[in-house]
Parts: sequence; C-alpha cells; structure tokens
Amino acid sequence: MTSLPARPATFAFLSARFSLSVFDAAVLLDDFFGDLSDTVTPFDREPGRPRGRNPSAARCEVVTERDARGVAAPGRRRYGVLLRADFALPAADAIVEASALAAITRAGARRSVDRRRRRPHPADPHVPRRNRPEMTVTSPKPSRVARAADWWKAQRARVLWSVAIALVLLVVVVLVARWLRTIPAVEQFLDTYPGILPPPEGTPVGIPAWLGWQHFLNSFFLLLIVRTGFQLRSKQRPPGFWTRDNTRWPRTRRNPRRMGIFLWFHLWLDAFWVLNGVIYVVLLFATGQWLRIVPTDWAVVPNALSAALQYASLDWPTEDSWVVYNSLQQLAYFVIVFVASPIAILTGLRLSSAWPLEGPLVRAFPEKLAKSLHYPTMLFFLAFVFVHVVLVLTTGALVKLNQMYAARDTDDWVGFTVFAASVVVMVVAWVLARPPLLKRIAAGSGRVQG
Repeated sequence: MTSLPARPATFAFLSARFSLSVFDAAVLLDDFFGDLSDTVTPFDREPGRPRGRNPSAARCEVVTERDARGVAAPGRRRYGVLLRADFALPAADAIVEASALAAITRAGARRSVDRRRRRPHPADPHVPRRNRPEMTVTSPKPSRVARAADWWKAQRARVLWSVAIALVLLVVVVLVARWLRTIPAVEQFLDTYPGILPPPEGTPVGIPAWLGWQHFLNSFFLLLIVRTGFQLRSKQRPPGFWTRDNTRWPRTRRNPRRMGIFLWFHLWLDAFWVLNGVIYVVLLFATGQWLRIVPTDWAVVPNALSAALQYASLDWPTEDSWVVYNSLQQLAYFVIVFVASPIAILTGLRLSSAWPLEGPLVRAFPEKLAKSLHYPTMLFFLAFVFVHVVLVLTTGALVKLNQMYAARDTDDWVGFTVFAASVVVMVVAWVLARPPLLKRIAAGSGRVQG
C-alpha cells in the first residue's frame, strides 16, 4: 500500500504527463499545418505565486509574435506551454520541468528537419530575400487582336512579298497573252475555236431555283469546312473534346474514340456537305442539267484553251451562261463536281475515325497518301472559288447573280439582294461557330470534356 507522503508526488507526475500529452497534441497540429514557429517556449511559474495544490495541472497558451512596432506578424505563431505543478514537493516541479524540456527538445529537432525539407514561400517576409525561390508569374492569354498583331509582325514581309510577286506575275501573264494574240497563227486558232460549243440536243435552258439553293448551301458548308480545316492544321490543343455516346444509335462494338471539338464540327460539316452534294447530283441527272457541265465532245479541250487565253488577255469570250457555259467553265465545273469532290470525300473519310484501324483497307489506302491529297484538294477549291467570284463580279455581276440566286435572266437587283442576305447568313454562322456554342450542341450526342 502506497505511503501517504508519496501520494502528492504521484499525483504531480500524472499531472505532468497530462500536460505533456496536451503539448504533444499541439506539436502534432503544428506539424500538420506547417505554419508555426521554429521553437516552443515554456513559461516560467508566475512570480510571487505560492506553492500549493491547483486543480489545473497544465495549461497551453498560444501567443502571437509581434514585430518592433507591435503589429502581429501573420502566420508566425509559437506555442507557449505554461506548466504549473504547484505542489508542495519540489520533486514534482523537477519532474515537470525535466519532462517539458525533453519534449521541447524533441519537437525542436523534428521542426528543424521539417523546416529544412519545406520549401519557403516566396512572399514570406521572415525568409531572407536571397534564399527565397523565384515566383512563377503566368501571363494572361493574349486576345485575338493581339495574336493577329503578332502574326502580322512575324509574317508581314512574307505577305507583302507574296502580294507583290502575285501582282507582277498577273501583269506578266496579261502582257504575254496580249502579245500572243498578235501572232497570226494564234489569231487563227482563236477563230477556229472561239471558246464555246453549242449545247447538245435536249439541254435545258436556264438555271432552276433548286440549283440556286444548292449553290448557296454548297458555299455555306464549304466556307466552314475550310475554316475548321485550317483550325485542325494549326496543331493547337482544341478547347474541348467530344466522345460519342455508344448507348444510342449507332452503336459499335469497339469503344468510340475521343476527338477534338473542331474535328467533331469538321466531320458534321462534311456530312452535310456530302448530303447536299448527293442531292445535287441526283437532281442534276433527273432534270437533264448534267448536259450543261459534262463534256460530250473532245473539242471542249481546245475551246477551253482559247477561252483561257481570252480571259488572260482581258478580252472576255462571248458567252451566255443562261443557255450554255463556255468550254473553260464546263471543264472547271466538271472537275469540281466529279473529280475534286470525290477525292475530298474519300481522303477525308480515310482520315476520319470511321476508317478501320487495321485490315486490307488500311494497306490499300495509306494515311500518308490521304494527307498528301486532302490539303492540295482544299487549296484547289479555294483557287476555284476565288477565280469564280472574280469572274462573276467582272463579267456582269447583276446578271450573273440573278441567274445563280434568283433563277432570273435579268439585270435587276433581286439576285444581288438574295446574294447579300446569303453573305450575312454566312458571316453570322462564322461568328457563332465558337467553342462555347459547339460544346453545347455536341453535348446532345455525347460527352464533352474541357
């Protein structure tokens, strides 16, 4: 049985252990948050306080360091542990003080190791400036105007030289063509082949209204296809990704591939453009309009050369597009509809996710060959559109626009009005076809990320 004099010492020892438990808990919290000071300072016993029994054996106080001006320093705290063992026996005080100092020493050693491992914050005022790591500043994303200005600064010389060379070549072509027309043999060739052939028997006269709508839709889809094509060639990270929902139709055995939002839009535009082209070809043969663009006589070749020479010399060939196209127009339309368009469709299909990843089709049509054909075909379309628009505007714009957009062989402003409205629609589509709207539309048929 424990003697009476030993009971106060035992109680003091247990009280000291309780105070150390509170201290250890504070140290653990300090280690977890990692924002406390390097040392823990124990407070001495308050002076003038008599020894005696006190129910509160330990107390933990948190004080904030203050600088020379008396302002509290943010984020710099130190734990102050006031260990009071106010008992009659001096041995209890010795036990408490020795235990507290041992715990403080262990905590300081652990904290010094953690401080060496921890990377100081660059803005910490207590870290010397020479020891602070450099702060990484992320610059904001430049605006579209800024990117255009940077591009112009980088490409200005190339663009100006390209325009100058193009103008010089144009002048040279005109001068050479006009000189060739002064040669008697060339003049005789132009008389023999005037650049136009009489239409075959049964060729319909005039341009129907459905052809005007097909012309607008073809221009609309082609504009956006070219835009998305250049976006894909820029090799920039797309602003979002789309994955098809395989729980809906059409379902496939293999998992659907993830694709960028620009590629998704490009493929949908291709699908609508192909659908429009299929309807156009069906109506073309159903109404007999194919006789206007499909050559039926080999004489179309020399007549096309004659028309090209007359265009180059700025002496336009005689024509009446309401009745028949000249030979150069006929060959150009035939190549666009029956040569360039199938190549664009086939190469685009080869580069899309619909093409199998392995098998005989992959070996028969390599991806590298498809890429080498797809981009030049797009450039051919752009060159055709440019020449086509220039000739329409320089060979009687009102009459041509009436024939193409209003199905009228007159020179009033109806066709021009319809053409202007179609241009407004294309501009609005160009402005609206941005990632936020595209993501919202794509989310209806799959999962959108980004």
